[in-house]
Parts: sequence; C-alpha cells; structure tokens
Amino acid sequence: MTAPSRDHLGRPLVAVTGVGLVTPLGIGVAESWGGLLAGRSGIRRITRFPVDHLKTTIAGGVDLPGDDATGEAAPASVRVERFAALAIEEALAGAGAVVDGRFPGPLFLGMPPVEVAWSLRMDLARRAGGEGAVRYPAMAVAGNGSRQAFEACLFGGVGERLAARFGTRGAPVSLSTACATGASAIQMGVEAVQRGEARSALCVGAEGTVEAESLIRFSLLSALSTRNEDPARASRPFEKTRDGFVMAEGAAALVLESLDEARARGATVLGLVLGCGERADSFHRTRSNPDGGAIVGAMRSAIADAGLAPDRIDYVNAHGTGTPENDKMETLGMRAVFGDAPPPISSNKSMIGHTLSAAGAIEAVFSLLTMRDGRLPPTINHETPDPAINLDVVPNEARDSKVERVLSNSFGFGGQNVCLVLGAAPGG
Repeated sequence: MTAPSRDHLGRPLVAVTGVGLVTPLGIGVAESWGGLLAGRSGIRRITRFPVDHLKTTIAGGVDLPGDDATGEAAPASVRVERFAALAIEEALAGAGAVVDGRFPGPLFLGMPPVEVAWSLRMDLARRAGGEGAVRYPAMAVAGNGSRQAFEACLFGGVGERLAARFGTRGAPVSLSTACATGASAIQMGVEAVQRGEARSALCVGAEGTVEAESLIRFSLLSALSTRNEDPARASRPFEKTRDGFVMAEGAAALVLESLDEARARGATVLGLVLGCGERADSFHRTRSNPDGGAIVGAMRSAIADAGLAPDRIDYVNAHGTGTPENDKMETLGMRAVFGDAPPPISSNKSMIGHTLSAAGAIEAVFSLLTMRDGRLPPTINHETPDPAINLDVVPNEARDSKVERVLSNSFGFGGQNVCLVLGAAPGG
C-alpha cells in the first residue's frame, strides 16, 4: 500500500529529494557525515588572518580551492556565495530536479545579517576625505553608487547570482534570523509547497563570516570559547566545563517538493519535513527569557504542526552551542516538552562548531542522515558531566538507534527560535 501523501491537516507532505553540505569536516555530504559519525573535530587554529591580540584564535574554517592558507582570504560575501553554490550543486545533482537548466521553484537563501565591516568603513572614510573622525553622513555620500559597498555591506547580488546560475524561478528570497536562519529558510520553503505556491523549493543556509571583526564582536558578548590551546576539545556542549561556542562556516542546501511531485517523477525521497515551529521572546540581544517560554513554545509548536505527541520524537538534534546559557535553557526546554523521559539529544556543534546562519540547514541535513543510517552522531568532548543537565547527550561515540522522527532545534540571538520535525522516508 502506498503511504499517504497528505498530513493530518490535509496539506501536501513535503519531501526532501536532494541535499548538499559544506562544513569544517569537508566538502560534500559523505565527508561531512563520515567525520561526524567518527567523532572527528573540524575546529583548528585560524591561519587565514592575523589573530595577534585576539582572545579567541580558533574556528571551524573551511578550506576552499584557491584559498591562501597564510594570507587574506576572499571577503565574507564571496565565501558565502561559494559555499552556497557548492552545497546547491550537490543537492541538485542528487535530486535530479533541474530540467533544461531550470529548477522548478524559488530560492530561499539564509545568509548572515547586514554588517558594515571596519575595513569597508575605513575605505569609505578615506574616500570621504580623510582618516580622521568621519561621520556617517559623509561615509554614506562616499558610498553612493559604490558596487563594493553594496556587495560587501548588503551581500547584494548573492541571491540573484545564485538564482541565475541555477535557474530558480521568481525572485530569490534572502533572509536572516540570527542562528535560526538556516531553519527559517527551510520553513519558508515548506510553507510555499504546502500552500501550493511552488512545486518545489531550493532552501539554503550559508555562512562565511569567520573573520577578525566577527570574532571581536562575539568576544565582547562573552560568547566564544577561549580554549585556544587545544582546538579540537574546545567545543563542549552540555559539558560542565563549557565556556562558549566556536565560530564556524559552511553551507547546506535542501531540495524540497511535495511527496506527490517526487513520486510522479520517480525521485528518491531522503525524508520528510513534517512540522515547523517558531517563537520569539525579544527578551535580550543574546540571552533567552529565563522562563524558557519561546524555546519551549517553538519545540511544542513544531511537534504539534507535525501532528505528533512528544513521545513520538526519537531523537533531538540540539542547538547545543556550548555556552553556559544556551545549554541550560535547552535542557529546561527538553524537560518541559518531554517530561521525565526525554529522547537522546546530541550536538553536531561539538565537532563542526557553530555555523551561525547555516546551522539550522546543516543540522536538518544531519537529522535526515541520522534517520537514513540509524546512527546517532555523538556529542564529543563530554568529559565532566554537568549535574544540572540530566539528559542522554550521546557522549563521545556514535550509537546505533532506529530513528523515525527527529526534532531539530535552532535558537538564535535576539530570541529568534525555529524548530523542525523531520521524518524518515516513507515506504511504498
């Protein structure tokens, strides 16, 4: 008997038919997933730019062809585009969804937020007439008509170039919801397919802002690990001695389409996106509201949207950043949602670091692979358990387990929280 193609609300079930990955563990799904299951760390010392006088000198970097390991790398906007393109190429090749050079759906591109880097500010200041105290109005005038300013500040053109290169339909949608960005891009694609507005959707999360200025900003927020002497052991989510997250970069791409559409063209279904939930608390620029309302609400909303009870979730792919605050709040959320019998939970960030805008998409791909292979990736560097975190965090080694449904959590600075429920590929 053929499995149903509509969910409990009568909406088309949304299938994933192609995925692509770029992570600090490697370029491509096979290398990244293999490294994750092996418990291998992709965190290492930064060599792309000078780190003298920085409190944090480690990151989850990605080596791209043509990078100079001892010199200045391409600017963040260029790296974001290259990471996204590599992930998209792999996802589209796997899905087989491109016909005559066109992809039959829109591009939803999650990218870093708008920033004006100091290097560009100084360049605009020089163009405005000096190295001294140049005010913003003078910089703005100097930047008028500047393609460099448009590209570097707004990541302008990235979405348009990717849409043209891969033949997506309509105007590309670029978005940023802090650390939930990748999951938000998937949610937008899911809703477009469910509403019948698109036959399919190309959903991408990409991040390329591992650079000195970003490290300084997060250091000022006391968010980064300073365990520089041993990079591979620095990221330690849910562990007692955790001291912050490790910045990282990369990208993930997912091809979504209705299950009916996938079946009609004979596509291989990798899994389903069963539910999406989002909540915001607007409590603080970095901290969650102590009552955990938005985190708990996002988790419950995603599970309810999937038409499930909490006890039907087999595994949780954690946000799990390794900051004292996040891991405490995620534990509170797990207990509130699942009670005294929570499912296993583990953090990919223990190995690849926090890929920020890409994290939600990368972790959604890892969640699909967890179900495909029946293997729970570990939380490495779990040396001293935190007595306040009484969860099964799959410590240090991957584990065999039958997994049919995964909750993937993404909790962003500013209280932007998105959770996804993914299901195994249906039989029949």
